[in-house]
Amino acid sequence: MLPLLWLIPTLPLAGFVALTLLSGARPSRRTIALIGVGSIGLSALVTLLVGSSFLLAPPPDHAYTQTFWTWIGVGDFQPQIAFSLDALSLLMTAVVTFVGFLIHLYSAEFMADSSMTDDNGYGRFFAYMNLFVGMMLILVLADNLLLLYLGWEGVGLCSFLLIGFWYHDPQNGRAARKAFIVTRIGDTAMAIGLFLLFDNLGTLQIQPLMQRAAQQWPVGSTLAVAAAALLLGGAVGKSAQLPLQIWLPDAMAGPTPVSALLHAATMVTAGVYLIARTHVLFSLAPAVMLVVAVIGALTLLLAGFSALVQEDIKRVLAYSTMSQVGYMFLALGVGAWSAAMFHFMTHAFFKALLFLGAGVIISRLHHEHSMFKMGGLRRELPLTFWTFLIGAASLSALPLVTAGFYSKDKILWDTWSSAQGGPWLWAAGLFGALLTAIYTFRMVFLTFFGEPQAMVREHAPLPQPGWRMSLPLVVLAALSVVGGLVETPDTLGGINLFSRFIGTTLPPRQTAVSNPTTELIFQLLASALALGGVYVAYLFFLRRREWAAQVRETAVGRSLHHFWRVGWGFDWLDNELIVRPIVRLARLDKNDVIDSFYDGLAQANLWLFRRLNGTENGQVRRYAAAIALGAIVMTTLVVILL
Repeated sequence: MLPLLWLIPTLPLAGFVALTLLSGARPSRRTIALIGVGSIGLSALVTLLVGSSFLLAPPPDHAYTQTFWTWIGVGDFQPQIAFSLDALSLLMTAVVTFVGFLIHLYSAEFMADSSMTDDNGYGRFFAYMNLFVGMMLILVLADNLLLLYLGWEGVGLCSFLLIGFWYHDPQNGRAARKAFIVTRIGDTAMAIGLFLLFDNLGTLQIQPLMQRAAQQWPVGSTLAVAAAALLLGGAVGKSAQLPLQIWLPDAMAGPTPVSALLHAATMVTAGVYLIARTHVLFSLAPAVMLVVAVIGALTLLLAGFSALVQEDIKRVLAYSTMSQVGYMFLALGVGAWSAAMFHFMTHAFFKALLFLGAGVIISRLHHEHSMFKMGGLRRELPLTFWTFLIGAASLSALPLVTAGFYSKDKILWDTWSSAQGGPWLWAAGLFGALLTAIYTFRMVFLTFFGEPQAMVREHAPLPQPGWRMSLPLVVLAALSVVGGLVETPDTLGGINLFSRFIGTTLPPRQTAVSNPTTELIFQLLASALALGGVYVAYLFFLRRREWAAQVRETAVGRSLHHFWRVGWGFDWLDNELIVRPIVRLARLDKNDVIDSFYDGLAQANLWLFRRLNGTENGQVRRYAAAIALGAIVMTTLVVILL
């Protein structure tokens, strides 16, 4: 089945082409959904077949490469269109296709119910979504960094198209442009990094590149540090980590299924995949590894505080995504590659579930996003409530019964016990777990508990979601519970199926501390903080809501509430340090001497045009006289010159 690998990215791209070509024929919504959802479903099915073959009969060195043709041939630069399958790319492909299929199935009903989507928009939406999935699959299956960069830029383009999908609202267009421009900063750094790698190592094929880097560059060399830092620039842009995180909250302008796909399985995890895929380069640059861990720790804390004060349910989930990807960066920075990818997998399940659950609520309340206008929805939308509660519990890492507990616990323990970790990074992750539980169950209590607020009372009874929206919720809820059982700590059975699988591609962490008793104590502490966070949220946002209002009304409370709500002022900082200076320079440069030269040429052409235009007066006799005079002049010149 391995030779079918090429079909995995090809099927979504074929769906995109078919939907684009059929757009002029105005196909029915049923046809559009069949193509859009069916192509991703077939891709997921092929992934299942290929993955089964890979696991049951592993290829040599646990890697399979499928080469098609040479893409560019210039001297020694011979990048190919080729796909490579190993444990890391198989994991990414499985998550992208299966979670992507569930999101597409959900979208078939969600977008049909949306009053903001006409027939043309319905087909355009699925065309963009299919292209998005296809580009992400190219990114994760690419055999060389140039083809990976093609997929990298492709998902950036699709994010622009999907975030600004409802482009009639200028605010959505601004959000799309912001996402595209901010991530381009990181993309530029990454492109420079690719030039540096090829110039010094002579190839962009990933495996030969890693081998040459390990052979030619000593640990801590300037070139290794520079290359890793430039790739890190690309990763923080795509994965919305400090200091390029400002685009992600505004990306909520897109339809909710876009948010689920963008934040759970595709674009924001591309940076995590890039670092894991080029782990050899980062291992050669310990200083950059430390920066990765620090960026992850700071991002998970800053985003956690911001999530505490948001009113828009989707913005809470957006900041949550930044925070959880921060955990993945923290794990990558301490060399816990397996822990990072394990959390990537579980996060894809529960975060997609939470976004899709939020989409049900928003669609039933006529696009209302404010949690303070909801309340009491557990009785109106019971299935959504129970599945959303499971996702919230997994995000909060409630002990034993959620997938998020096992993946987050692995990150925390690896951060403490790794040779590259330490107590400060561990403490940041532990405190982030407390924040996560508080803001997550604040969202649950405000949305589903208490008395129904104005929007709920106005539209009650609320229509229940159909099977196309309900089935993905149930499946993702099940995965949010059992998905963590593939990797459990030694204190809870010591199952290591995931680490054995991913260990064929990624190296194990370097352990500095290994003590089962200490590990158990840390697990109990993390569990107590998660449960304590739920209790704090219960007190302040359900039982004694006036306490939260009293804290917010103090001078310090008002200042912190505003500061955290606007994302710690990073938008203002970027405007002052980058945007405004560039605008001022552009205005100064507008009337420089170089422009004057070209302006003069334009004015000369305009003057000549007006003179010639004056000869077009409609008098035929003058036209004939001019033709005759021209003939006489030309004849005279010919006679004289000859």
